[in-house]
Amino acid sequence: MAEIVCIIGNKGGTGKTTLSHMLCQGLGLLGQRSVCVLTDTHREPLDPEGRRYLVADARTREALGKVVDKIQALKGWLGVIDGGGNRSEMDRKLYSLASVVLLPFRDSHEDIRTVIKDLDTFPRAWAIPSQWPTNPWQQEAAEKTLREQLDPYADRILQPVNTLSASKLLLQRNIPAKLPTPLGNTCRALAYQVLDILEIACEAPAEEIEDEVGGESRHGTAVSPAAEAFDPAAGIDVPGPTRH
Repeated sequence: MAEIVCIIGNKGGTGKTTLSHMLCQGLGLLGQRSVCVLTDTHREPLDPEGRRYLVADARTREALGKVVDKIQALKGWLGVIDGGGNRSEMDRKLYSLASVVLLPFRDSHEDIRTVIKDLDTFPRAWAIPSQWPTNPWQQEAAEKTLREQLDPYADRILQPVNTLSASKLLLQRNIPAKLPTPLGNTCRALAYQVLDILEIACEAPAEEIEDEVGGESRHGTAVSPAAEAFDPAAGIDVPGPTRH
């Protein structure tokens, strides 16, 4: 049975969609098969071609139920659900489905106030600093704010995902043939954190390590041949093993 990871939170603009795709990209780099599930009605589905993960459109309640059922039938897969923002009812539903729940937040006081409420509302959830500053002065200020306001929740805060302009490439309808190495490294680090929570041991494939040494991150088409098969409305069979 597959594991379900939900990225939710009451505040919009915290990077849920970006983190969802980064997590799936990182899982793919580590040889883990995953599906990135869109539920935000304000966004359009992305082209699965060339990605290391599948994409699924679950912007209606009926579609979400079908997609989740199909993912849960896939042994060894992970479903990553992008919950969107400002949807308390949807957050509660996704929370009930998930093995792991992530609450992204930025270094603003408003974000921190909101994530504190969400941590209280969802006691199994993990907060994850998102779009975190890399400028040393800004980073120091952000970490000070964390210590002052989130210290009671310190054991439920994951390592930050730093601001990275290249992450926007994953949100393009069609992604480039090659992705920057820093993006691959950041995605992989995020995936390791989630796999650690799930207690899933994983190592980067040897071919991927060689690509990184060469200075390029090769995202390839590891799971895209199965993308068309993952259609919740089509009633098709579970896709078979994928190529890495």
